[in-house]
Amino acid sequence: MKSIDVQRRRWLSLGGVILGSSCLSNLAMAIVSTPKPLSLRLHNVNTGESLVTSHREGRFSQADLKKLNYIMRDRHTNQVKAIDPNLFFKLTKIQARLGARNSEILILSGYRSAKTNAAMRRRSKQVASNSYHIKGQAVDFYIKDIPLAKLKSVAESLKSGGVGYYPRSHFVHVDTGPVRTWRGS
Repeated sequence: MKSIDVQRRRWLSLGGVILGSSCLSNLAMAIVSTPKPLSLRLHNVNTGESLVTSHREGRFSQADLKKLNYIMRDRHTNQVKAIDPNLFFKLTKIQARLGARNSEILILSGYRSAKTNAAMRRRSKQVASNSYHIKGQAVDFYIKDIPLAKLKSVAESLKSGGVGYYPRSHFVHVDTGPVRTWRGS
């Protein structure tokens, strides 16, 4: 009788181990498959302001969008405009593809009022009259220690929106308009 109990206990123990490990693997899979928040680190070189924010599953909170819109404001007029959230997701994708998730994106120009854009256009023929900056759909930026040509290449690999390459001015322009590329100075 004792040998039957010992055998039965071994089988029950083995069943418990198998059941426990299958539950554990499901828990481990749930943890692994839960999307981690992606962070976006921005620094506006003209205002000196920095911002770290995150999003999960392609959604920023309203509070974070408000902060993002503010850091991208027209520094000449201090006007804030709602920036296309897809622009921020595009920046996050660029960071991820570069393996630079913890690097700051250094913003040179985000939103521009029509007045600021017109003034810039009078000084440079490279400024478009119907710029996506006016629409809140563009940013000029670079990432420290990332070669500009590599940044441009990664931005182009997304095959979304415009990518302008300005090697002498040391920045890349990305926007959420139609797919196109160009080279400035």
